[in-house]
Amino acid sequence: MTDVALAFLPKPLSIALVRILPSHALPAGFQQTRKFKQICASIAEIGMIEPLSISPVDRKSGQHCLLDGHLRWEALRTLDYEEAPCLVATSDETYTYNNYVNRLSTVQEHLMIRRAVERGVSPERLARSLCVDVRQITKKMTMLDGICPEVVALMKDRQFSTEVSSALRQMKPVRQIECMQLMVSANNTTISYAQAMLAATSPAMLVQGKRPARRAGASQEQVVRMEREMSNLQDRYRLAENTYGEDVLHLVLARGFIVKLLGNAQVHRYLEKHDATVLEQFEEIVRMASMEL
Repeated sequence: MTDVALAFLPKPLSIALVRILPSHALPAGFQQTRKFKQICASIAEIGMIEPLSISPVDRKSGQHCLLDGHLRWEALRTLDYEEAPCLVATSDETYTYNNYVNRLSTVQEHLMIRRAVERGVSPERLARSLCVDVRQITKKMTMLDGICPEVVALMKDRQFSTEVSSALRQMKPVRQIECMQLMVSANNTTISYAQAMLAATSPAMLVQGKRPARRAGASQEQVVRMEREMSNLQDRYRLAENTYGEDVLHLVLARGFIVKLLGNAQVHRYLEKHDATVLEQFEEIVRMASMEL
């Protein structure tokens, strides 16, 4: 068995900021963005946590190329830092680096905040370091309260608002799982979708046994229609999920047959002469399938 090559040197090195060159320019006005202000507040409050990622030193110029951490690099310069901890790559691969960066999921963020508070960091200090209102920290801390473990497992790698959890929390566990499976299948974990499913949930599947207050402008007839449409949508999703693999196989086989059919010069001439509409539809199927592949 061959040894696994390390992408970065094992320990961070302290590198002068003037020796690090950014690999791309940041958009105009980035200093006014919420994310940049949060980074500055975090560094000012608790220091640098995540090192910059840089390429090996260029022997001619003595400079490093910044692979990841452009906002952190700019924040350090804004705060008058002279050096920064850096992870130095073992190979000069600047183009594909960002493809391997894992972004923090909402559940991971919740767990980190809970762990920090359990270790004695106050919510107020966390709020200052992240440049957010302390109420947002509290919401993130209690985000998974009342959410069943099966739903947490489905949510663990996704980004979503804490309001999604608020909607799910009002449902019983069986309904929570059903709704989250639909959201994952549709790749839609937005607040509006969660609230729509909450509104379409029968009182028997709600924790308090009654519906939340109806929004102004929504009549009883509209709510009933939405419930019916949501139920039909759920049935269609289940049906599509069960038959998706078989349907794709049939489509691939059908396309292959059509390609072979149109490759026959005699068949092509016959369709062109007697049924140009069918020929046009066949060609469209082949063209659209080729674009998807």
